[in-house]
Amino acid sequence: MNTLQLEIVTPSGPIFNGPVTSVTLPGEEGEFGVLPDHASLTTLLSAGVVDFVKEDKTIESVVVNWGHVQVDENKVIVLADGAVAIRGDSESDIATALSDAKALVAAASDNSVAIAAVSAKLETAAQNLL
Repeated sequence: MNTLQLEIVTPSGPIFNGPVTSVTLPGEEGEFGVLPDHASLTTLLSAGVVDFVKEDKTIESVVVNWGHVQVDENKVIVLADGAVAIRGDSESDIATALSDAKALVAAASDNSVAIAAVSAKLETAAQNLL
């Protein structure tokens, strides 16, 4: 299976580092996807959700407030000012992560449309985890 290495890093430390089959990122000019052997690019990220598919076909989501992404053929590095992984072992953990993620996005953006879009995507991701 063709994969690429994904790193999501904040000033507080790494959020995720591992092989994935695809990544969807909230670019400043709109959402875009990255697959293995993607053309190299560096761009800004806006507040939103980074979705990625791991080798075992599970989908994970990480909410970022803003940052940069560097893409090359076999690696994606996300440098975010703040990020919250939407994962957990219990409904309580997931609810806490969702609450933290919504607060992160709300603090990063005064755009109610962006906040609503991220909230809807988070609710869908949470339902898939439960």
